[in-house]
Amino acid sequence: MLELQGIGKSYQRGAETLIALENINLTIEKGDFVAITGPSGSGKSTLLSILGFLDNPSSGRYLFSGNVVNHFSDAILAKIRNQQIGFVFQSYNLIPRYTALANVKLPMAYAGISPELRVKRAKLALKAVGLIDRMHHKPSELSGGQQQRVAIARAIVNNPSVIIADEPTGSLDDHSTIEIIKLFQQLHQSGKTIVFVTHNMDLLPYATHVLKLEAGHLV
Repeated sequence: MLELQGIGKSYQRGAETLIALENINLTIEKGDFVAITGPSGSGKSTLLSILGFLDNPSSGRYLFSGNVVNHFSDAILAKIRNQQIGFVFQSYNLIPRYTALANVKLPMAYAGISPELRVKRAKLALKAVGLIDRMHHKPSELSGGQQQRVAIARAIVNNPSVIIADEPTGSLDDHSTIEIIKLFQQLHQSGKTIVFVTHNMDLLPYATHVLKLEAGHLV
């Protein structure tokens, strides 16, 4: 479903060229549950950004569902990102002044879904993560684990085929971490393809595949 062929990513800092990723060859099949680990600065977040169309590779080819996407327009990439990829971040990225329900509705506004259907689908997503009774609470009124569950509801509300998560449990206590990883397991069992970055070695057994990055290389 996701295929990287010789992917590289570099940045220019003055006269210096910084290599973030080099010659990454990777195939993620539909239904895989992939964990990516490695030391800080190894290129994990850069790899996720490329997989999720948030950044472009400097070299190589990226195939999404069999289509080479390197030269797709920004508008097409934004449409794929909105409709087929759900993002979950360590910092949740919720809008503080919005309720849980309003935060979850946001991706559907960009997808052109009617206001009535947005409410219905947002409630279903919050119910799926066990937070329907907190839908009118703002982020400051929720625990860290609950905020992350709202973020997951927002990620799945457009029924994406792929969920990409960058350190989704990094800010959570042990109890909330287990709750979130079990929720990812349920999403995986429902047919979602999941790719997540983690420093927590205890989470690796939950994945079907584990990848390790070191200094921009898959090892």
